[in-house]
Amino acid sequence: MAVTPQTNTTLEEIAQVLLKAHTVAICGHVSPDGDCLGSGLGLACALRQLGKTVFTLTAGPESIDASLRFLPGTFQLMSASLLSDVPDVFVAVDVPIPERLGEGDAVRRRAGTTVTVDHHATDAPMADYSYTDPDVAATALLVWKLCHLLGADCEGAVATCCYTGLMTDTGRFQYQNATSAVFRAAAEMVEAGALPGEISREVFQNRSRASLQLEAVAIERMEFLREGQCVISWLTEDDFQRAGAVKADAEPLINLLRSVSGVRVACMLRQQGDAVRGSLRAKDDTDVASIARSFGGGGHRAAAGFTFQGSVAQAVEALGAILSHVE
Repeated sequence: MAVTPQTNTTLEEIAQVLLKAHTVAICGHVSPDGDCLGSGLGLACALRQLGKTVFTLTAGPESIDASLRFLPGTFQLMSASLLSDVPDVFVAVDVPIPERLGEGDAVRRRAGTTVTVDHHATDAPMADYSYTDPDVAATALLVWKLCHLLGADCEGAVATCCYTGLMTDTGRFQYQNATSAVFRAAAEMVEAGALPGEISREVFQNRSRASLQLEAVAIERMEFLREGQCVISWLTEDDFQRAGAVKADAEPLINLLRSVSGVRVACMLRQQGDAVRGSLRAKDDTDVASIARSFGGGGHRAAAGFTFQGSVAQAVEALGAILSHVE
């Protein structure tokens, strides 16, 4: 890959940096998803095989989504705020900007050397060695290549972690980013020991009753725009309290909205204190990242998010005004 504002190094160079290190801290973004956790835990597993001391950090106090706790190495995760060591190398995975590192940013700033491996486009690299490729479907794909460059045994745990990241960021291989390269890499991971059936059951077939209660509320509130091409729904903090639900219980709902026949763009809103968190998904080639940027957010063309300062009603009105003009 050519040197760009997003990439100033190669995966080969990053591998050499990691091989020379004794201690490595790895951190993903706040509210980690499957790609974030799979990438971080997969890299950690590879480095521990090579005798490195590895600290796998969470960016905030949130609990790990129950559907991802099966991943090898989750029991070794610790809050970044609890780490007092100064690691030789700090690696940010699946994180485009320092703000998304949460508590992990303090560790990044005191580390000897910093590395970023990511697939989110950014104009502001935050590491000494930054490798970002927005054209790949998941950061887990880059980590898979990096683990091989390290000379680690990628069978078993590493394959499971990377397959999980790849599967989740391609929406079970249903999104437009599920290219032939994705399927070739997935085949490599399966050959290395990843078990698609078991991983799929853990991630997608472990929904709580509370999640189903939230689903019923979200379905009842669906609002359709542009003759059914766009759909919005929302949840309040009271909805979560009544269902006894946590944030992770709402994660499947955006894809439920996206699955409705005729829908091109789906948005799920969730009240969070005085703000509203929004998730956007596209079924076709609509660029929802550009919609998210209207509210100071961002993401990928087919999947993006934002935070709206105001009430749910205000967020619905503002988003509806933008969606009514989507081409």
